[in-house]
Amino acid sequence: MRIGIVCYPTFGGSGVVATELGLELSKRGHEIHFITYSQPVRLELLSNNVHYHEVTVPEYPLFLYQPYELALSSKLVDMVKLHKIEVLHVHYAIPHAYAAYMAKKMLQEEGIYVPIVTTLHGTDITLVGSHPFYKPAVTFSINKSDAVTSVSQSLKEDTLRLFDIKKDINVVPNFIDLVKYEHNFTDCKRGMMANIDEKIITHISNFREVKQIPDVIKIFYNIQKEIPAKLMMVGEGPEREPAERLCEKLGISDKVIFFGNSNEIDKILCFSDLFLLPSLTESFGLSALEAMASGVPVISSNTGGIPEVNEHGFSGFLSEVNAIDDMSKNALYILKDEKRLAEFKANAKQVSKRFDLHQIVPQYEAIYEDTLKKCLIL
Repeated sequence: MRIGIVCYPTFGGSGVVATELGLELSKRGHEIHFITYSQPVRLELLSNNVHYHEVTVPEYPLFLYQPYELALSSKLVDMVKLHKIEVLHVHYAIPHAYAAYMAKKMLQEEGIYVPIVTTLHGTDITLVGSHPFYKPAVTFSINKSDAVTSVSQSLKEDTLRLFDIKKDINVVPNFIDLVKYEHNFTDCKRGMMANIDEKIITHISNFREVKQIPDVIKIFYNIQKEIPAKLMMVGEGPEREPAERLCEKLGISDKVIFFGNSNEIDKILCFSDLFLLPSLTESFGLSALEAMASGVPVISSNTGGIPEVNEHGFSGFLSEVNAIDDMSKNALYILKDEKRLAEFKANAKQVSKRFDLHQIVPQYEAIYEDTLKKCLIL
């Protein structure tokens, strides 16, 4: 198949999943065309089966805000015609599904029919999409898609609760390439980050308010009071500077390392002992899954799709949102006993195997094939 993938080309979970999906599909013989405003951060290698097409938005003084949706829909029309793309897989309802539908209608005027598969990732539903200004457009975009998927059962339920959806929603969970987390490289040296007696705690996110960054710092503060430990903070966002100030206030700046964004998540996780994800909500919790694939147990909030990933008492622990003391207690329970820590690490890796891309990607292939058949019938 020739598949067009539209996504945000950033470090966020939707962009990462879309990119990894496209790369794996290309390995399975499909021709993949990424269509977005810049090259996705994890799209490191283009090949005969992987192509990138940049969406350029001309700047006109007439517009206060440049019309990306218009530029994207026009680009999609051009790329479908030029490369004979058979399916458009768009990640995020708006603006991507909205633009794809406009492209689809323009192509139909020329007798070209291309189905749209829309994957819902989270904030397009729970944050942006539920806003009264955007709700009609989100509802329209989902209902006009030929197939709809969500990355968790929790997100599917949120979508059906918040919107008047007429389409069936297939739950296809996020996935990872477990091979990347086998840590065969030789430079995974804990000594680079911490002393031999220190436990390494990690948090990875986009440092937005929803990630509860102050809770991460406070949980670590409680941990380091009882055992020697270091905290690795990976990512960039508006909450980073306040987090650095909080570390200074608590007197733990020398125990916390802020990395910024990184393409070496696997190397950072390879020497981690525990992962913290106390988010206000998560549609899935991809960063937690990446940690578990590296054999890192997870201390998280019990919200959104996280319970579908982190198995309470087995791969880690779940607590109520803002339950800092409970999360701290659970973290110390794991970290204080080496045998128990080893068990939780093995359990985390075991649970992650359920989300191996070789089990998930065929589900998308089946959806593409099904939508193509229905399109041919129509």
